[in-house]
Amino acid sequence: MQKSLLHTINFPADLRKLDENQLPQLAQELREFIIHAVATKEGHLGASLGVAELTIALHYVFNTPTDLLVWDVGHQAYGHKILTGRRDVFETNRRLNGISGFPKMDESEYDTFGTGHSSTSISAALGMAIASQLSGDFQKQHIAVIGDASIASGMAFEALNHAGVTDTNLLIILNDNAIGIDPSVGALKQYFSKVTLDGAPKLDNIFEALNFNYSGPVDGHDLKVLIAEMGRLKKIKGPKLLHVITKKGKGLRQAEEDQVKYHAPGKFNAETGDTYPKTSETLPPKFQDVFGKTIVELAAQNEKIIGITPAMPTGSSLKYMMEVFPLRAFDVGIAEQHAVTFAAGLATQGFHVFCNIYSTFLQRAYDQVIHDVCLQKLPVIFCLDRAGIVGEDGATHHGIFDIAYLRCIPNLIIFAPRNEIELRNILYTAQKGLKLPIAIRYPRGRGHIKDWQQPFQSIEIGKGTTLKTGKRIAILTVGTLAINAQNAIASVEKLNSENTIGLYDMRFVKPMDETLLSEILKIYPIIITIEDGVVSGGFGSAVLEFAAKFQFKNEFEILGIPDSFPQHGTVEELQQLAGISEEKIKESILKYL
Repeated sequence: MQKSLLHTINFPADLRKLDENQLPQLAQELREFIIHAVATKEGHLGASLGVAELTIALHYVFNTPTDLLVWDVGHQAYGHKILTGRRDVFETNRRLNGISGFPKMDESEYDTFGTGHSSTSISAALGMAIASQLSGDFQKQHIAVIGDASIASGMAFEALNHAGVTDTNLLIILNDNAIGIDPSVGALKQYFSKVTLDGAPKLDNIFEALNFNYSGPVDGHDLKVLIAEMGRLKKIKGPKLLHVITKKGKGLRQAEEDQVKYHAPGKFNAETGDTYPKTSETLPPKFQDVFGKTIVELAAQNEKIIGITPAMPTGSSLKYMMEVFPLRAFDVGIAEQHAVTFAAGLATQGFHVFCNIYSTFLQRAYDQVIHDVCLQKLPVIFCLDRAGIVGEDGATHHGIFDIAYLRCIPNLIIFAPRNEIELRNILYTAQKGLKLPIAIRYPRGRGHIKDWQQPFQSIEIGKGTTLKTGKRIAILTVGTLAINAQNAIASVEKLNSENTIGLYDMRFVKPMDETLLSEILKIYPIIITIEDGVVSGGFGSAVLEFAAKFQFKNEFEILGIPDSFPQHGTVEELQQLAGISEEKIKESILKYL
């Protein structure tokens, strides 16, 4: 029986003491470690399995952390974390107070740049390389590892364009595996697909035209080739690009065969590789599926409906429309800015465009939302999936800023459905024709209503809903936190049966239902607002602005995300810490009774 190597590697300095012939065994052990860790604790799987050899080669050839290594996106960096001092705490990955699922600068000196969104690595590494030059350090190496799906992003090309006119020690590793989370798309993907390892001509024109010293393609699972080529490139000055072909999910049959599912498969059997059978219990739907199935239903009746997503057809469930109406549903790749302005262009021609972008990723297209959509009053329908706290993906992925960053833009309607039926009905309402753009924000995960496919009903824009009347305390919510508030009120009223608490789902952050809000402020001396977004500039701020404008003197408490970045943990844990869980809302109510 071979002696374990992985448990002798605490840091890359230990790795560099190994004989090169020992590295394939280490790669196998690293894969097995990742498989067993993710099988029991969940997380991202396929991406890290695909770069096991690449990760080892990088730390073997380069003198990390003196040489600076930047991982793009970050869900491919599990092996990197395990080899850089976090093996023994890796079981805490993505858990509250544990290590992050993404590179994080304050977690380790080996995490040179925090990366949760894609296509940032080349810009960051180039900045580091220029800094080294300015500091007189011409020996330090700077490496960016970026996938073929991420390099198609506009930001990556902006960085390539700049880097090509420098003489920095910059090495870009193009990890070419034909898939991000879903399969890569676009003309660049077609360009890369012609590249093989069997003697076909190299397609290096695009990178050499940008003044990069192009090398490859090489087999990303051949450690000897990787080490030799990186060692050669290390001695060459100026910007270089090494084209590496890998297989996402390498080493686990199921992850190789179903790369989309095994990107983040949940818990599975580490010995067999099979996911556990799903429960036969009928569960309420995921909000993303309510969107995906409803838009197909609407598109069957309305040929003017178009669907757009930037690289998230599975995560957004636009895949359903892409299957049924392939000519009217578009995955534009990791290109949020393009997605928004593309939607605007379609809207000028009378189409009803559903642009589905995760809340955290719409931040990347903020200027396009303002300049190309709202300024021109183009009725694009933004469907903001993963709004609010998202859980284990942590600070880079929480959709907690959209209310605040959208509320200040003129000509934009903002709606947050309380449940699945409300989401379904606002989608129906929007495709009937609006004069202004609308942002519809809804959370990650499942709702609470199993029988959600009810007949469509129009929603009046700017009208809130009374869920419960009371006398003393009014709770105002937007979105699904109405459920937490309802449960908290029920719990309080078991202790105090007096009907003192009213509950109002305002539904629209903008335009606010000022008639309803005015009535509430006249009746209730105490107002509690609840939102799953940042307090600064959010829904509660809008209520306070209205109260100040009309000189209401009520007592207010604003519950939401405080002025800090929530980290990773379960949604329930993070809501508790933010003060918007059922229990914390109950505590806030009891203070006034």
